[in-house]
Amino acid sequence: MGKDLNKSDKKEFQEKTLEVRRVTRVVAGGKRFSFRASVVVGDRKGRVGFGVEKGLDVAQAVAKAKIEAKKNLISIPLKDNRTILYDVEGKYGAAKVRLKPAPPNHGLIAGGPLRVILELAGVSDISAKILGRTTNKINNARATIEALKSFKSYSLSKKSQTNSNDQNPKS
Repeated sequence: MGKDLNKSDKKEFQEKTLEVRRVTRVVAGGKRFSFRASVVVGDRKGRVGFGVEKGLDVAQAVAKAKIEAKKNLISIPLKDNRTILYDVEGKYGAAKVRLKPAPPNHGLIAGGPLRVILELAGVSDISAKILGRTTNKINNARATIEALKSFKSYSLSKKSQTNSNDQNPKS
């Protein structure tokens, strides 16, 4: 089942590896080395996901992170298929990011993991800035995802308010 999804999604999603690191675990008799990979997948049409996984070799870690990223896909609404709807900020740990919509032909002004995530999400005109002092790519990527999730929560909260008003009419 999982293998069939990977074959069909190969054309649909593009992937970029943010970081691959060697991590160590101390066990009796020495150290065990493994690799941690962080991967971003997106379709450049408003869907993007981020995953971090470990494996015994680089290829295994990247493959596992790609599967994790596909599980964590989020959908973001795009204005005119090029920018976000309004200013948002996201925070994850010590990482803090700000995303601001931009006029047409402004370009993608962002650095580090923000640029990769926004590019794979299909955002072409935006100004983004890392406000936190951390240089941790994973936390900056997760802060960006949190900022993009705020659009989804806004639309869901709007729907839930209308549904709750319909179910409980005040008389």
